[in-house]
Amino acid sequence: MELIDSHAHIDFPQFDEDRAAMLDRARAAGITTILAIGSGPGPEKLDAALPFAEQHDWIYATVGTHPHEAKDLTPAHLQRLAELTTHPRVIAYGEIGLDYFYDHSPRDVQQRVFREQMELAARAKLPLIIHCRDAWDDCLHLLEQAWRPTGLRGILHCFTSTLADAQRGLDLGFLISFAGNSTFPKAQNLRDIAKALPLENLLIETDSPFLAPQPYRGKRNEPAYVGEVAKAIGSVRNLPAEEVASATAANFRRFFGLARPATSSAPESR
Repeated sequence: MELIDSHAHIDFPQFDEDRAAMLDRARAAGITTILAIGSGPGPEKLDAALPFAEQHDWIYATVGTHPHEAKDLTPAHLQRLAELTTHPRVIAYGEIGLDYFYDHSPRDVQQRVFREQMELAARAKLPLIIHCRDAWDDCLHLLEQAWRPTGLRGILHCFTSTLADAQRGLDLGFLISFAGNSTFPKAQNLRDIAKALPLENLLIETDSPFLAPQPYRGKRNEPAYVGEVAKAIGSVRNLPAEEVASATAANFRRFFGLARPATSSAPESR
């Protein structure tokens, strides 16, 4: 089964003790590509994901500042982010967006920083990776207002809203990505949305180290578990997990213009 984890925070300290083994487990599970999200711990480490993309040809990186840390972003940080967008291993900008659940940054600051980072992404011609929690109306409105005119696309990561909001995303040219929470017993609404949307518009992810899928609930999540999301989507679409895995992997490669890897998914030798 070929799998792509379209969103993982492999730089986070939860992996410090066994990161190499975690990546080997991912390869052994059939993962051919990981998109390492570069929002890191915040503006103090804007290149958080780049070392992994530089060391492994099957890992790509993003750069950006999460809405939680929007209040800490300075003009100097924005300048550094603009520089990082030119790195050849950076294929997307994010995760950025709005989070009204935690409100770690004031909402007006989140919105301003969201706009500023959309401008950087547009300048670099990079698609967006969007984080949105309890802010869907504002988030989608800003995307429709400020992002649609660029003609660029994006991904609604760890989707948690309604079918109507997913359709607004599709209308913007975005893909919809489902994470481990879609496997939870009480998340039938997410599985119903994954069933209703065209398969060619879906991605799967772990959001590691968060949101471990149901068989691993309460444990640290890792890319090797992304197949559980494929199983959950397959269960409502009456498709084998392998077909969902293959389709979402093809969607990812097509979206980013990446060739299918020629190498096997065996663990890398060290």
